[in-house]
Amino acid sequence: MEARDILIRPLITERTTELMAEGKYVFVVDKRANKIQIADAVKEVFNVTVENVNTVNVKPKTKRMGRSVGKTTSYKKAIVKLKAGETIEFFSA
Repeated sequence: MEARDILIRPLITERTTELMAEGKYVFVVDKRANKIQIADAVKEVFNVTVENVNTVNVKPKTKRMGRSVGKTTSYKKAIVKLKAGETIEFFSA
């Protein structure tokens, strides 16, 4: 897998923006990727030093719309901690 295939998109929520102040960034990643591949992909794409990677498999939730029942998509997210002083810019100021 290439680095662009591993990192699907950044996950931007209130919680993740609070983590950015601590130098932690959250990405939706390919389900088959392991921590080493994720760290290498972040290094390659953003040119930063990765200190630590934690992964979470998010399970699908059951949702209803009237009588029809469905599920949300499951995905894997990675919380990447960068070396102190390094940042990733998602938004242009």
